[in-house]
Parts: sequence; C-alpha cells; structure tokens
Amino acid sequence: MRIRDLYDRPVPTISFEYFPPKSAEAEEKLLRETTPGLKALGPAFISVTYGAGGSTRDNTLRIVNSIRRDYGIDAMPHLTCVGHTQADLLGIMHEAEASGIENVLALRGDPPQGQEEWTKTEGGLEFSHQLVELISGDYPLTVGAACFPETHIHAESAESDMRYLAEKVAAGVDFLITQMFFDNSFYFDFVRRARAAGIGVPIIPGIMPVTNFSQIKRITDMCGATIPAEFERELAARADDPNALTELGVAYATLQCAELLSRGAPGIHFYTLNQSALSLEICRRIAG
Repeated sequence: MRIRDLYDRPVPTISFEYFPPKSAEAEEKLLRETTPGLKALGPAFISVTYGAGGSTRDNTLRIVNSIRRDYGIDAMPHLTCVGHTQADLLGIMHEAEASGIENVLALRGDPPQGQEEWTKTEGGLEFSHQLVELISGDYPLTVGAACFPETHIHAESAESDMRYLAEKVAAGVDFLITQMFFDNSFYFDFVRRARAAGIGVPIIPGIMPVTNFSQIKRITDMCGATIPAEFERELAARADDPNALTELGVAYATLQCAELLSRGAPGIHFYTLNQSALSLEICRRIAG
C-alpha cells in the first residue's frame, strides 16, 4: 500500500523505524521477536534505515522484503545520495520496484564513518531534492523525506531550511517525517511555518523514547535536537538506574504522543532502536 494513502484515513497512523543489525543473530531477533511484537499494534508501516555510504544496501532491502513477506506489514527502505552514482540509484530503485516495494524515504544522507564533510560522489547527486526528482521522474513510488523542527544542523538559517524543504516537497515528496524532538512546541511551530510556506503534505512527528542517558546525549549532540533542561536534569539524576530512567523516558514520550495526537498530528513515527517493548508500552498507555 502507498504510505501517502494511509494519511487519508480518519485515524492516526503508528509507524516504526529499524536500522539493519550488524550480525545475523541480531537480524534474526529483530525479525522473529521485535517485529511480531510490534505487529500487534497494527502499524501503518516500518521504515528501515540505510547506512552511511550505502553500507547496508543489501541488508536494508532484505529486511524490508522480509517484513512485507513474512508479516504483511508495509515496509519502506531509506535511500541516500552518499556513495552512489545516478546509475547506482536507478539500479537500487529498479530492484526495489521489482520486489513490489511502493514507498521510499529519500535522504541526502550522512558522510561515511570517519569523514566529517559531505562530498558529492562523482556522477551522483548533491541534494536530497535531486534524489526526489530522480525517483519521481522514473518510478511510480510514493516518496517520503525528512524534516527538522529545530532546523537542520548544517542549515544557514531556519528560513533557508524551510525554503529548501519547500523545494524538496515540490520535487515530488508525498509526506514528511521529522527528526526526533523532545519539546512539542518545536513541532507545532514547525508545522505552522511549513503551512505558511505552502507545504501541505502530512508531517509526521518522530519520537524516540529515552532509555540511556549517555546514548541520547550523544545522539542529540550529533543531530542538534534539544533536550529540555528540566527533562535532562531528571534523566541525569537517573543515569545510573536503568529501570528508573526507562520509566521516565516512557512516561515522557507518552505525554508527548498524547498531546501531539490530541492536537492533530497525523500519527507517530517511533525511532525504536530495534526494540519493541517501549513502543508497545507507550501505545498501551495512550490507548488506555
């Protein structure tokens, strides 16, 4: 099913993000334990990330096809410009289409590990809107893209970031998924500004439940997301008590999700870190 059609339904969507595991054992656990647990929630779709430099291309497509085939859940691969020529990208999309995949998340992507500056591959693409144009021009795929409520970490300004986003959406984007955030006001303000800029596609909030203090500090430092001061203090106070920190993380994410949905967000996209328990508990509390 095309993901863009899911947002025409009168009920909010719930979706999840995986990353390709590094070992066969971890992949087996993801597919045979995590996925059945999440299927009970009736997810709209599961997206699967694409490693820097295209390092997980085969794993990403294999996991997407397994989720679709074995569990009947719509699944969407991420696709990045990094490390690929245009011919490479067309080949990947041809492979995806031949497998029956109908949706793709188009991203510029991060530099390969150890490389700080983003460099265009010779014969490749430089910007995500070019990837969107390439997909939309040659393949009948639904195209999703990323957006940044707190502004992309490399953007010149919030205004220029929004202009680039509008350009990307005009190139053929059907829906947007936000980077994680921990202050809902960023999301609501971002949606307001996007609508004012003429961006009318669904904007799905991305939520990451916190389970590890040092991990979330590392992630937010890399992507530029802000942890509210009071929440950060409470997390730090529980940093050495995993159970207490996880309970706080679940409670906080539950309140976030409840407010987002009550104020009209079209759904929630959970960054799962390949775990199901926290998302299951949050959804149970929201429904309860």
